[in-house]
Amino acid sequence: MPSSNLIIAEARAWIGTPYRHQASLKGIGCDCLGLLRGVWREVMGAEPELPPPYSPDWAEAGADTLVAAARKHLVEIEHTQFVAGEVLLFRWRETMPAKHCAIATSPDTMIHAHDGAAVAEVAFRPWWRRHLSHAFRFPDAP
Repeated sequence: MPSSNLIIAEARAWIGTPYRHQASLKGIGCDCLGLLRGVWREVMGAEPELPPPYSPDWAEAGADTLVAAARKHLVEIEHTQFVAGEVLLFRWRETMPAKHCAIATSPDTMIHAHDGAAVAEVAFRPWWRRHLSHAFRFPDAP
């Protein structure tokens, strides 16, 4: 598994990257999944697969494809027990699919790309805690 320091350093290197739906280019544009994909490429190597097209609306109903992909490529952990360097997934409502992800930088901060803003390190406020649905760690390096 890559070190949490390496994961966090790479995520921080993306800070200021403008939000662009489905993009994953440091300094050019990314969305939340694009940020995670870019960090993966730096700390793990080539992406195991490319994501299919997806909607920018994270409050939509439908399949929980983000969780399914995370379970396929990351290691699921108890979402209340995450530590720095781990991946966090969020859902708008309990009955909705997870549609947003971030990388924890401490128990109280995370880095994410949010629509209408650039990649930023933000406080893990109560609103985010209420919507946290899953947490994962990076697998052992190949």
